[in-house]
Parts: sequence; structure tokens; C-alpha cells
Amino acid sequence: MAMKAKTQLVIGDDGVAIITLNNPPLNLLSFEVMLSLKSSIEEALLCNEVKAIVVNGSGGKFSGGADVKVFGKSEMVKKRNEVGFISIELITNLLEAARKPLVAAIDGPAFGGGLEIALACHARISTPTSQLGLTELQYGIIPGYGGTQRLPRLVGLPKALEMILMSKRVNGKDAFSMSLVDAVAPADELIRSASRWALDISEARKPWIHSLYRTDRLEPLKEARLILNTARDEAQKQNPNVTHPLICIDVIEEGIVSGARIGLWKEAEALNELRQSETCKSLVHIFFARYNTSKLQISGITDMGLQPRKVNRVGVIGPGSIAIATAFILANFPVIFKEDDENSLEAAIGEIKANLHSHLMAGKMTKEKLERTVSLLKGVLSYDSFKDVDLVVEAVEGSIQLKQQVFADLEHYCPQHCILASSSPTLDLNLIGERTKSQFRIAGAHFCSSSMLEIVNTECTSPQVIVDLLDVAKKMKKTPILVRNGSGLVVNRIRAMYSQAAMFVAAEQGEEGKHRVEQVMDKFGMAISPFRMMDIVVESMSTLSQNKQDTGSSNSTWKEAKDSPNDFKQVAKLSEEDIMKMILFPVVNEVCCIMEEGSVVKASDIDVASVVAMGFPSYRGGVVYWADHTLGSKYICSTLETWSNAYGPFFKPCAYLRKYSSIGTPLMQIKSHL
Repeated sequence: MAMKAKTQLVIGDDGVAIITLNNPPLNLLSFEVMLSLKSSIEEALLCNEVKAIVVNGSGGKFSGGADVKVFGKSEMVKKRNEVGFISIELITNLLEAARKPLVAAIDGPAFGGGLEIALACHARISTPTSQLGLTELQYGIIPGYGGTQRLPRLVGLPKALEMILMSKRVNGKDAFSMSLVDAVAPADELIRSASRWALDISEARKPWIHSLYRTDRLEPLKEARLILNTARDEAQKQNPNVTHPLICIDVIEEGIVSGARIGLWKEAEALNELRQSETCKSLVHIFFARYNTSKLQISGITDMGLQPRKVNRVGVIGPGSIAIATAFILANFPVIFKEDDENSLEAAIGEIKANLHSHLMAGKMTKEKLERTVSLLKGVLSYDSFKDVDLVVEAVEGSIQLKQQVFADLEHYCPQHCILASSSPTLDLNLIGERTKSQFRIAGAHFCSSSMLEIVNTECTSPQVIVDLLDVAKKMKKTPILVRNGSGLVVNRIRAMYSQAAMFVAAEQGEEGKHRVEQVMDKFGMAISPFRMMDIVVESMSTLSQNKQDTGSSNSTWKEAKDSPNDFKQVAKLSEEDIMKMILFPVVNEVCCIMEEGSVVKASDIDVASVVAMGFPSYRGGVVYWADHTLGSKYICSTLETWSNAYGPFFKPCAYLRKYSSIGTPLMQIKSHL
């Protein structure tokens, strides 16, 4: 046995060399890993005892692909003659052209470069539950280790385009049905099956296939060009502001028209350029921003060695909790749903079942899964069944006094360890829990979108409660952000400012104002029209208006200006760029107010919120990243000052923005103090 830095080589008595990628936890393909793989393959090829080679990954994980941390960094390729080294010299000229057969044994993830290594092997065996995909486009780049050339030759052009352009992942069973893998084996038989297959190739009992040179799965050239042109049209329609999907299609076409090796060189050159692109840098930023929301490092909370307690049963209360209850049972949490009367309860249960039925009709669940999910739901009219719940989420519609009574009741009926959460994004949690002696277990759980959860922390909330809610968010597959207790939280405030600024600009641009604003923001890449958020904004403003009287004002500029739209003076006909700026610069200003108040842990959390819950384009990195990397805080502040003088106080930059823009500090580098 020879130990390598990042791979392990073991030669069995059967003459099969087992090369194991060994860079836990995901066996990411750093340059060192690839050099170690090269060394192990060369050693196995030189060994006379070796008849065939199997490549697998340690820990039940083939490879998660290249390390995303290196994307967008210029040091990745320092010299032009290094372009294509891995793709052509290592994977194609050494691995695929090897005089001994190589078989990939795939378990767990085989993403990006990991799958591309497997594609170059002469056969692939996977477990049924393995996950395979070329996921590079979600980072603003393209497959760069031969995936654009080999995948179409294995599965055909339509399926390859779908997998690559959508970063679609398939399990091992589906991969077998589409000829992406040659066989499926259980995990405990995987290495043995792959070894037998490799020996069969070596002894001519199975075909020795070089996927780069296959043509039997490719469509005729005329048909292929029609498929590619359709893909181009669809890519441009879906996302006209990015180029990497079109570049990827061009690279695929080059290989079909001019030959696979020419396609490999074009792929390598394109990858080298795209790694340095602003789109890549922005997408990598938002990827890690989202990843880090679940890895929060907060002094006094996550550094105490606390382990999340298990939430076995959840209680939900009120008509506003229908979507919340649906989300919990979809995540396999048993739910007790309380309403005040039989008619309201029956209507709510019916709506939850209708929500689930829509999943069935959309093919997202089977009938059996639907029945199991419905069985997790229990409707009640009293608190008696709350005696063994571990978490309650309140979504009662009504006054602060009503919510105070609800929490007093919950304190009485729920066990001492139970977390008492409110889904209200606007009311002060300290006021809500004022009649209780349980403020230490009161927190906010604002389900602000289908994939995001705002967890609200007060000065009294126990660190254990926050740790528990972070774990609940993880199990529900929701992106969590931790925010400070206060009016509007974070998501509603940036949504509100986005909508309000758009309404003001539209109103001052004449009859076509609304249509023009929607066109401009759609062209910018906003996934959600500001006017689709109108109801949320109006509701937030009305609630906040009353709540402001109870809790006092904050630094927020939109609350100061919201009641006086007449102060917004007539604006001249605006260019598209000015419309975009007049809508988004106030959002940046509101973000600065949020950061000044210490309402978030870090600025990148607001980037995540803007992408997930406001529809800000991910390829621009989020609203804070965009502000820093396009125009800069100094320009934004000075422009807001000019507009404030010309059009009214709505545009007045807050003190926080003025302070940091004057010294040239990027907003992303400012530390919050939650």
C-alpha cells in the first residue's frame, strides 16, 4: 500500500488497484488532490500486478467537485500554458487514454469535477441513492474537466443540456436509466461490483468505452443545432443578464461540430475566463453567504457548546399559520393546529390539505406520501393537547392585547421547556410576552418566504432557544437569518423600501410609470415585481405605524417618510438607469439603518435575505455586495444627497451611510453588533 497526500492506492490480490480520493469531508478536488490522483494512476499503470483500476471516494462520498473557494481567484491559472492541464493532460491523456481500464465506483455525491472524472473512466457503477450532477453553472462557470464534451456523448444532447444548464442532479437509479452509469449496486457491494466490471473490461468480456469519442448518442448535426439554438433562446429568455450559459452552449456545439478535443480546449479557455468574471464572484459570494447563515458564529450563543434539543411535536395557532403548519408537516414534524371554533378549524384543515394536494398534482409527492403527511396533522379547539409540544408558533390575527393573552395561555398549558415563538414580523416580542414569566423562551419565527426563516432574538431569549430554532430551520430546509427584535425585522423592511420607492417613482412618471418601473426592474433581474409586494408593504406599514407609537421610532428612513408621499417632489422623465437607482439606492440606505441598529449578525445575511425573499438577482451577489462592487457607497450616498435636495427627504441618506462612505469603507466590511 502506498500513501499519497490526498489519495490512497491499494492493490488487491485480484489485480485491481483501488484508488480512493481522500480529502474529507466531501473529497473536494483541490489542485493537490488532482496531482495526487495523477500520481496514483501513474503508479498503478506502471505496476505489472495491476490489471485494472477502480476510483472511488472515502467516507461514502465520491467527490463534491472542485473547491468553490478558489472560484473567482486570479491565482487559479497564472500562466496560459497551464490552461487545460487537468482536463486534457490529466483526465484525457492519462486517465481516459490509460492502457488499463478504469471504473468509477460512485457513492454519495459526484458533482462537478467529481462527475467529470467518472465520465472519463471507462465505466461507472453507482449506488441507487448516489447523486450525480454538473453543478458549475450555479457558480457562474461551466464544467471544465471535459463535462461539456462527454456528457452529451453518454446521455444525448437534450438530457445533457438539461443537466448542465439547470445544474440538475440525478440519483443513481435515474442515472442508470439514462445510461449515465453502466450499473447500480448496493453500497456494501459497490467496490466488488466495480472491480468485477473493471476486470471484465480488461479480459474483453465487457466493452472498453472512451466516452469522449462516442457518437452513437449524439443527434445528427442539423438536429443538434436546432436543439442547441432552442437552448440558447431559452437561456436568454430566462436570464438575459448573464453570459455563461450561452458560452457553455457554444462550447458544447464546438465539440460536436469540430471534434471533442477541440471542444476540450475551448472548454478550458472559457472556464479560465469565466472564473475571473464578476458573475462568478457574485454567485460564489452568495453561495457562501447562504452556507454561513447555518454556521452562525455568535458570541454568547453558538460558542457555548450547546446541542440542539429535539423538537418532536409542534403546535401552531391562528389563521395566519396555515402555511406554517403545511411547512412543518412537509418536513415530517407532527403538528397540533388550534383554532377557536369548529368552522374555522375545518376551513383551515381543508386549506392545509389543499396545499398538500397541490404538491401531489405537481408530482412532488406520491399519494402514499400525501396520506402519511396528512396523518401528521391534528386539529384541536383547546390548549389541552399542547401539554407535550416542544415548539409553538403563534400567528393570531389581532391586537397586541390578544397576542399577550395567547402567550399567557401558552405559558400555562405548554411544558416548561417548550419554545414560544411568534410569527409576527412587526410586533415587539417583549410586548407580546409582557404578561409571562417566560421571556427567556420567547423568540420570533418569521416564515418570510418558502425557503427562508427569520429567527428573532430578544435580550432575554435563551441561547438554547436560538440553537434549537437554527436546527429546526435546517430540518425544514430553510435558510435561517438571526435578527434582533424590532419593528419590521429585516426582510419586511427591505421589501417595504423596495415597494415604496417603486411606487413613488411610478407615481411621478405619468400613466406609463408603473409599467416602465416593472420593465426596468425586470431587466435588472429582479425576480419579484415591486408591485407584487404591495399588500405586504401596506400591511407592514399599517402595523408598524401603530407599533411605532408603542415602541418608539428607529433609524429607519422609510418609516419617517412613509406618511408624507407629497414631500416627494415632481421628478423629471428618468432614464432606465436612474429608475433602477432611485428604487434600489433607498433599499441600500435602509440596509445601512438595519446595520446601524445591529439588527443582523453580518451584512452578508442581508444579501441572502435580498436574494431569497426580495427577488434580488443572485448573480449580482445580493444588495450589499452589489452596492459595494458596482458603484460604491460613496457614490450612492452622494447621489441620495443630491436627490434629497431636489426631490425631498425620502432620499436622505442615513448617518451610518454618510459616515462609512466618507471614509471609503465597503458596506460588506462593516461589523454589526447584534
